[in-house]
Amino acid sequence: MPTPTFMPVGTKGTVKGLTPGDLRTAGAGVVLGNTYHLYLRPGVEVVREAGGLHGFTGWDGPMLTDSGGYQVFSLSHKRRLSEEGVEFASVYDGSSHSFTPELTTRAQEDLGADVAMVLDECPPANASREYHEDSLRRTARWAKRCKEAHAREDQALFGIVQGGLYPDLRRESLERTLDLDFPGYAVGGLSVGESREEMLDMLGLVAPELPADRPRYFMGIGDPVGVLEVIALGVDMFDCVLPTRLARHGAALTNDGRINLKNARYRRDLGPLDPECSCEACGDGYSRAYLAHLVRENELLAHRLVTLHNVHVMGELCRKARKAIKEGCYAQFVEDWVSRYRKAS
Repeated sequence: MPTPTFMPVGTKGTVKGLTPGDLRTAGAGVVLGNTYHLYLRPGVEVVREAGGLHGFTGWDGPMLTDSGGYQVFSLSHKRRLSEEGVEFASVYDGSSHSFTPELTTRAQEDLGADVAMVLDECPPANASREYHEDSLRRTARWAKRCKEAHAREDQALFGIVQGGLYPDLRRESLERTLDLDFPGYAVGGLSVGESREEMLDMLGLVAPELPADRPRYFMGIGDPVGVLEVIALGVDMFDCVLPTRLARHGAALTNDGRINLKNARYRRDLGPLDPECSCEACGDGYSRAYLAHLVRENELLAHRLVTLHNVHVMGELCRKARKAIKEGCYAQFVEDWVSRYRKAS
């Protein structure tokens, strides 16, 4: 896959509203699946019998599955942590389940993604230093167990660096994770409520120390300006539900800023979402007025077209970033692009 690349999130085996053909057209390099949700429904056995996520979903490009570690954080009111793993209640029916490093590793092998993630804990940004210390060391121990359990040679298992907003804890987590010698590394525990400055400071501390010959994955960023900022710090891969979630609420990303199609100003706007965009929503004659009408009426076509557009914008942004990097003018490209995006917004 070409990098840097934005990875659309297909939590339950689908990027909401889009087909695999749509994703290919939009320039998606990698698609994500969520082990937590797929484990609960339809179950990893069903996916394995279908030939893994590629066969089950029809997506023939690279896929990445997370381990469920983020749900350990986001569903904290329904879980109990221990050294062994995490016990949690299903968000679907309240049934009790347990994730261990070994179980989530085997589950991701059954899901058959090209990249799997170790089981980690992602504490909230405002957690105490003591909590972060315990958490990062637990994550390191879990990572070792994941690696020992991982047996699928055609699947890369990535480690995850934690440590919150404490530079010394980030360095400790970095060293512990690098000692395990993974084929790729993620930076986790950021973009979870801290300021943008704090996020970039911690990423700037960690990313340059990760091996240059292995992929660097920043977990959970999807706004265009933020994406360009993390690319500048050496990140290769990033994911977020933001572009698709915005679309379902009627917001479209354009080269001239984010627009809200629910705004009355677009009721009679017969221009395209973005004159410079070649996606289906922009290239097939759909006007802002028509899309605004579909959004107001909550029509499914609105969700599909605006989602397709937003994913296409992110894919095109990464393509432009790759071109600028190759040409040695990335800093100027970012300055020009961000200036235009923010001015219009």
